[in-house]
Amino acid sequence: MTQQAGANVAAIRLEFRNVTRRFQGRGKAEAVTAIESVSLQVRDGEVVSLIGPSGCGKSTLLNLTAGLDRPSVGEVLVDGQPVTGPNAHVAFMLQKDLLLPWRTIRENVEFGLEIRKVPAAERKSTALAMLKACHLEGFPDHYPHQLSGGMRQRAALARTMATDPTVVLMDEPFSALDAQTKMILQKDLAQTLSSMRKTCLFITHDLAEAVALSDRVLVMSHRPGRIIEEIVIEIPGRDNPLIRRESPMMNGYLHRLGELLDLAHAKV
Repeated sequence: MTQQAGANVAAIRLEFRNVTRRFQGRGKAEAVTAIESVSLQVRDGEVVSLIGPSGCGKSTLLNLTAGLDRPSVGEVLVDGQPVTGPNAHVAFMLQKDLLLPWRTIRENVEFGLEIRKVPAAERKSTALAMLKACHLEGFPDHYPHQLSGGMRQRAALARTMATDPTVVLMDEPFSALDAQTKMILQKDLAQTLSSMRKTCLFITHDLAEAVALSDRVLVMSHRPGRIIEEIVIEIPGRDNPLIRRESPMMNGYLHRLGELLDLAHAKV
């Protein structure tokens, strides 16, 4: 397995050790194995994307990392500690922004800090700083319905980062956006993850997005999901996916990932 330069000295933030997750069927229905014998590591500051057929267990991996589910076999660790329940060091960003419509954008960004009982003045200053970082400094007192879809996702990103998580989980956060807005937000995300040195596990069905944003791409098989290949992305400039997309190396990665997905669909 090829290692990213410098990865051998970076701390391991997220680790799966031979993890299997089975779901018991109802009544006479057979149990379903979502993922099987999955082992992976994500190091400090890395962005790792997961791709694979629908239903292969990608979201199951995120739920296990977030402590929303437990393995049937094996162990999930964040910063070397077993995940046994919801973890304050892990943040989750989903396809939908899930902003609370009765709260202003600033109040939405403050929500996680409020749950942690952070003092009001600190909550406000943190929220305003994150909104500025996400190019929403002019909209703290607006409500979600007053923002475009792209701006709402920026607000969701600000809320995700406001709690200063160790590991950021993203489940197709830009899939509902138009192509132009999606590319702009990909750049915003890449710069935010890089400047804050966040570790990220990212689900996508967009192969170009996976290559543009990631240090590594893990390809999963048809259910039960297993990791069938790791692709290390060696295009420079992970903090600027727009430049990565223009690289002559991009087509080679897309071709290889397409081949691997064909194998995955063939139930390898």
